[in-house]
Amino acid sequence: MKPKIFFIAAVLAMTPLLHAAVQDSKPASTAKADVVFVDAEKFTDVRDSYSGTDRGRDAILDQLREYIQEEANRFVPPGDHLSVSVTDVDLAGEFEPWRGPNWSDVRIVKDIYPPRIDLSFRLTDASGVVVKEGTRNLRDNTFLFNTVAQLRDDPLRHEKALLSDWLRSDCRGLKK
Repeated sequence: MKPKIFFIAAVLAMTPLLHAAVQDSKPASTAKADVVFVDAEKFTDVRDSYSGTDRGRDAILDQLREYIQEEANRFVPPGDHLSVSVTDVDLAGEFEPWRGPNWSDVRIVKDIYPPRIDLSFRLTDASGVVVKEGTRNLRDNTFLFNTVAQLRDDPLRHEKALLSDWLRSDCRGLKK
């Protein structure tokens, strides 16, 4: 009898965990934006250090994806859906290995190294009709003067500000 009781107790204890795993595996149907990175391994500069790693690149791109999806909730009109294909990223700053071995993992941010993001997008309404689409080459040569206060401590603040400006200009205020 004891093994049966132990088994039932174990199943009951794991039920919330199993339920959470099933919930996490379901696609997010309420997401207002889908973001795809096209040939990310060929992007100009999405490195976490001078030598860079695939894992570091993927972590940076995941942060940018999450940010676009969060901001889409603010700027994309209710019922609309945004599809974004990012074709190139060049993070603000650059690694300057000539400074010495202790500096190989330090990104030097200067106005001569502005952030750049190339993308194409399609905004559709609830019935699938294209409301707006296009290709954008996002640049901000004055990025050091335009730091967003709430992103001040974020290492991707310049790229996120660039994306926010784009979403604000292309998606906000579109009425059917």
